[in-house]
Amino acid sequence: MRYALSFAVAAGLASMIASPFARAAENDDRFTLRLGAMDVDASGEITANTVFEGEDLQFSQDFDFGGKEVVPRIDGTFRFGDRSRLVFDYFKYDKDRDATLNEDLSFDDVTLPAGSFARAQTQFQLASLMYDYSIVDSDAVSVGLQIGAEWAKLEGSLHAEAGEDVYDASSSEDGFAPVVGARVTFTPGDKWLVNLQGQYLDADWGDFGDYEGSISRANALVEYRLTKNFGIFAGYDWFKLDATKNGSDGALGLDQRFKGPIAGVTLAF
Repeated sequence: MRYALSFAVAAGLASMIASPFARAAENDDRFTLRLGAMDVDASGEITANTVFEGEDLQFSQDFDFGGKEVVPRIDGTFRFGDRSRLVFDYFKYDKDRDATLNEDLSFDDVTLPAGSFARAQTQFQLASLMYDYSIVDSDAVSVGLQIGAEWAKLEGSLHAEAGEDVYDASSSEDGFAPVVGARVTFTPGDKWLVNLQGQYLDADWGDFGDYEGSISRANALVEYRLTKNFGIFAGYDWFKLDATKNGSDGALGLDQRFKGPIAGVTLAF
């Protein structure tokens, strides 16, 4: 909650010193849908710890997925009051990477020597539905606090082979949790809109099984209306997934970041 409150306080100060810009057409829209794409740059870190023969063992490894990926991104707003609205969004990342092992790896009774082929695949989906209430609503600036629910799903798989030896493993986890956030919208002209948004989710609030951690998100976009009902937008989006799965013999952690520019079209009614 401290992220949402600090964001709202900063936005409130900004609204007090903003110049009296004209109210944009977005303030009159009942429904707004933005269809776009995100050029994602993903990077992360895997950590693990366990106890073996009374000794604490820890592991940490940085990794990426070898290049960027263009993925779909959808968000929208339904306004049902002067200060009340529903905000929803959806993001999906799906990427695989082939690699050659630079050292021997052993899984159960299978040992894959250095030089073996390996393929890793990851898929991350995130969707949210939030109630947004404008605590500041002027001709120049709108500031909203948000609360709602977010659904997240993380899937991963590994395939490795060396001659006749093959190893396959996969894991998937999904769940819901409450999410809090804040929004700041500037309307510097009849056809222009600037929107800033931040969200935070704690896995302990929801039903993510053995996972602990958090999901943080921040984005910004600038929109230009070509007509009252059609526009284009561009901006930047950032996600951070910090998850730890506890087991009987230790814990496995994943610190994954997704970031990149966004662009698309706006439909408003």
